Amino acid sequence: MQYTIMGEIAQRARLEFAPSEGVWLSKGALMAYSSEVQWRPRVPGGFGGAVRRSFAGEGISLTYAETEATGQFALIASNAPGHITEWNLEEGPVVATRGSFLAAWGEDVDITVIVARRAGAAFFGGAGLFLQRVSGKGTVLLHGSGDFDRRTLAQGEVLLVSTGNLAAFGDSVDYDIQTVGSIGRAFFGGEGVFMTRLSGPGTVLLQSLKRGLAGAAAM
Repeated sequence: MQYTIMGEIAQRARLEFAPSEGVWLSKGALMAYSSEVQWRPRVPGGFGGAVRRSFAGEGISLTYAETEATGQFALIASNAPGHITEWNLEEGPVVATRGSFLAAWGEDVDITVIVARRAGAAFFGGAGLFLQRVSGKGTVLLHGSGDFDRRTLAQGEVLLVSTGNLAAFGDSVDYDIQTVGSIGRAFFGGEGVFMTRLSGPGTVLLQSLKRGLAGAAAM
């Protein structure tokens, strides 16, 4: 699959299909497509996957687009202002927070909904109890609200992130929460009671706009 990322404020991607090539897309990501592209709702992981996806708030199904013809393309985008970036699955699986997964293609690509490893992170970390994990051999396109900040954490290195600013992270990164400290910080600092605590090794993708604020700006 060849692709081009275009735009500045609200980016989109143009996907160029080879015959017999297919791509998984987040629900509602299709902007436009050429006449020989076929697409349909499809649920990764069958009935169990549908149940987990419904709890994750990502919709029961994804969109699967494919074609047997040559010279076919699709334009895809998120429903919020922001940027698109690539995650090469040779780096390892990626875990996407709600609204960050845009597209994935390649060999044996597996898209599952997982439960956050730690209970505190699940309920107070801002990313929710359920996260999307993409593995296999191929490419993932991720959408971040605003601009991306990509960080590579060393073994044991810790990064504290404000709730809503985490877009995605490598499967090797440990995801937890940490209190902001004093009562004064919690109630008057504007960051809430908890910060998201990420421990390396692995790659972390931050988004400069909190997901909720970006959605409000787009309305």
